Amino acid sequence: MTSILLEPFFQRAMLAGLAVALVSGPVGCFIVWRRMAYFGESLAHSGLLGVGLGLLFSFNVTLGAVVTAIVFALLLLALRRRHSLATDTLLGILSYTSLALGLIVVGLATGAASDHMDILFGDVLTVSTNDVWAVWIGAAVVLASLAFLWRDLIASSVHEELARAEGVRVARVELGFILLIAVMTAIAMKIVGLLLITALMVIPAAAARRLATTPESMAFIAAAIAGLSVISGLLASAFVGGASGPCVVLAASCFFALTLAVPQAS
Repeated sequence: MTSILLEPFFQRAMLAGLAVALVSGPVGCFIVWRRMAYFGESLAHSGLLGVGLGLLFSFNVTLGAVVTAIVFALLLLALRRRHSLATDTLLGILSYTSLALGLIVVGLATGAASDHMDILFGDVLTVSTNDVWAVWIGAAVVLASLAFLWRDLIASSVHEELARAEGVRVARVELGFILLIAVMTAIAMKIVGLLLITALMVIPAAAARRLATTPESMAFIAAAIAGLSVISGLLASAFVGGASGPCVVLAASCFFALTLAVPQAS
């Protein structure tokens, strides 16, 4: 066990996982406040199509995941404005269509979709030094962008009409936040996998909501819980030999369960 902790691949996994945790906590807070968990999951599903296209046409799969997630979000916004279907119905249609297409395209590119199960469930133990740098740079960009949008996002999350009356460009802020989720999806893809990314954003934020008294404290606590989840999950993965991504998410669920025993902050 101790020898595994000293291995370079495990240390790289820790560094990459902590970078994702640092971002997933604050971003997850807005997903919880705005009740966008299903949207985040759908956006992650669309990323699989981008990965498949990247493998098929030999370009960067992370870039492919970001581009398809952005296209997915813009398509959803356009359809929501032009058609009478409910948002959750549109999300279901687009989500599972893109997931099915993604699995087919990955299969065409590799010969078998099962060869890339790490895309769906993550494999943080295989990250390279370049991957670590890319994740930290991506995390820094997302955090800086979130800090820039923070006040407007808070205002539009609390009361959209009032925020609009105060001069907040709600549509632009919403689009900016969607882009942040898309980037977050891409940088977390190798850590917990496309099917579990939303869980790492939502569960720590839901746990932090019970402990926090201000939006800022909730974001900080959510990032801390996500970080502890990454550390605990990777240690559990090394100890029992389980897949790293699911272990991280299970650890987050355990922390959430612990917060249920704590009186909710007022």
